[in-house]
Amino acid sequence: MRSLVAGNWKMNGATADALHMAVALRAAAASLPCDLLVCPPTTVLHTIANALIGSPVAAGGQDCHPKASGAHTGDISAAMLRDAGARWVIVGHSERRADHGESDALVRAKAEAGAAAGLSVIVCVGETEAERVAGRQNDVVGAQLAGSLPGHFTGVVAYEPVWAIGTGRTPTEADVAAMHSFIRGVLTARFGAAGTETRILYGGSVKPGNAKALLGLPDVGGALVGGASLVAADFLAIAAAAPVATLSNTAAGG
Repeated sequence: MRSLVAGNWKMNGATADALHMAVALRAAAASLPCDLLVCPPTTVLHTIANALIGSPVAAGGQDCHPKASGAHTGDISAAMLRDAGARWVIVGHSERRADHGESDALVRAKAEAGAAAGLSVIVCVGETEAERVAGRQNDVVGAQLAGSLPGHFTGVVAYEPVWAIGTGRTPTEADVAAMHSFIRGVLTARFGAAGTETRILYGGSVKPGNAKALLGLPDVGGALVGGASLVAADFLAIAAAAPVATLSNTAAGG
């Protein structure tokens, strides 16, 4: 299965800059050894999705509401994301969990909503620095997986140690490999054969200089990239560092 390299643009990107990025990615995507995904702000999602039609690059949303519609001012439903051209959605990012107090139960409901709307879902998990120092990382991530993943999950899991996001710091390669192995074990125990195929992305200060080493680790099925995804050359360099897979899998699904 091909790796998935996903860019989370977070709260960045005016229309002109976003279009410039989309053009650069579209031009280079066909030669990359991985599937490519960008998740821009909702304000430019439709524009970016249209600019990427017919290319190997998919567009996604950064969050969705668990309800399909209703009196939820300022929120976006998964169906609306789909209508705007999204094929993916990220749920449970640590910034959503921390800034908006999102629980595992809410993340699970969002994941279910995304799947029901026909979107492929990326569910994020990860421990804080205090939890890592206390040796509780497996307990924390295990609980997040148990509470956040729907019963028939067919999406992608992204492991992002909270203390590494946007800090320039990354865990050691051994730590990343150990956590991905732990997550694989949890997925396999719960979902059987399907759990052995689920892509597990690594996120947290992924950049061109460390991408090859991180993407080459066992059970690392790609990357969820933050800051570096805002610079076309850096994002493409990360994608180019992905290992070549023997079986192709397009960015249309999990």
